[in-house]
Amino acid sequence: MTINEIQDQIIDEFAQFGDWMERYEYLIDLGRSLGPFDERHKTPEYLIEGCQSKVWLYPSFENGIITFSAESDALITRGIVALLVRVFSGRTPAEIVEANIYFIEKIGLRENLSPTRSNGLLAMMKQMRLYALAYKSKEEHA
Repeated sequence: MTINEIQDQIIDEFAQFGDWMERYEYLIDLGRSLGPFDERHKTPEYLIEGCQSKVWLYPSFENGIITFSAESDALITRGIVALLVRVFSGRTPAEIVEANIYFIEKIGLRENLSPTRSNGLLAMMKQMRLYALAYKSKEEHA
């Protein structure tokens, strides 16, 4: 499945809910389904700067593919990072760097977050792209 197909799937999922209270509940459920996070990666190195809550993002790079694992101490933020992991994990660095991320606007996520959560969302996306850029650069110079 491509990044755009996953985004379209997320848009369809959120369209099933009538209001933002239901969508927040769904985000919380998504956060609960986030895979286990290795406690060894709960270090300042993997902590996302710019988030109100604590968010750790750990990338692994194997056979040209980046896989992200993440953890947050806040339920809604955990759901947001679960969406981003779903979109970006299992991709090549080039796919991540070149992706046009439109699901956030289409589901109305940004305007339904507090300014600090919205900044955190942008910080998470930025960090994922920075990891992808770093791995892409390594590949090009290998």
